Amino acid sequence: MQRFSTENIPERDRPAFVHEFVARHVAGRQFTPADPRGFHVEIAAFGLPDRVTVGTARYSPLRGARTRDLLGDGRDGYLLTLHTEEHEVSIEGGRPVKVPAGDLMLVNEGTPSDFWLPQTVVRVLSFERSRLARMVPRIDMRASYHIPKTTPGMSLISGYADLLRTNQPQGDKASQIAVNHLYDLAALLLDGFVQGGAERNEPSFRSARLQLVKKHILSRMQDPELSISLVAGLQGVTPRYIQRLFEAEGVTFSEFLRDSRLKLAFQLLSDSDLDKTISEIAYDSGFHDLSNFNRAFRKRFGITPSDVRAEGMRKHFS
Repeated sequence: MQRFSTENIPERDRPAFVHEFVARHVAGRQFTPADPRGFHVEIAAFGLPDRVTVGTARYSPLRGARTRDLLGDGRDGYLLTLHTEEHEVSIEGGRPVKVPAGDLMLVNEGTPSDFWLPQTVVRVLSFERSRLARMVPRIDMRASYHIPKTTPGMSLISGYADLLRTNQPQGDKASQIAVNHLYDLAALLLDGFVQGGAERNEPSFRSARLQLVKKHILSRMQDPELSISLVAGLQGVTPRYIQRLFEAEGVTFSEFLRDSRLKLAFQLLSDSDLDKTISEIAYDSGFHDLSNFNRAFRKRFGITPSDVRAEGMRKHFS
């Protein structure tokens, strides 16, 4: 996590420092304080793969601008912001739009913009333009989107981003999983909105959310400690909500997880290094009880793990 604050900079020097340093090297925006006395800026952010940034900023009242001369810095991604206070935004010199507290603004950073902020805290996510555009066709038709806080998917992406702010991913694999999840959540939030307003068909939304949950489970199913409570916490919903999503398909969370692990075990038994024992493969697939694994495997496939291993060996040496 990288942090920047004007706290230790003399008050008289803050506007110039923010203008010269923050505008060009941190935020890509110019800032003009409403009152130079007590002017304060505080930014905390960290980067993830695929040009994703997760951050939080605190501002005293100010006017900001993404000016045309700053566009030469190469920033052309999408900035997703959520403020704790109502503020105003103008895109490409248009009429200022009031954005209520809790609503989202999505702005293409390759576009000039102006904004007027009271004292506020803003949560920020930045996305690479090309990847988001592939996932949300037609998003480039407009330079900005005002997304009301009642839009389906809002709590999911904001809750997951908050979780990342307090639990920054450790390691390349965890970081990439977080990035993929953020893009999926952003696409889920924006796709229906971009295609025709904030109204979205609820069954299709629930189906899309279930696909995200399944994707999350499959990415972590080898962890024997994976549970519905853990997945719900990472998704920003309740365990009961996830259970209802699965019930609509006639299965439970536990059944889906067990079946996914069994399929993985079957594949590993058929294709993996023959030096691995059946118990090692069971553990690698997320099972921590070998007897339960054997019973579940035979019930699911009608044969034992040893049968699958023997067939794999026969093919290997034939």
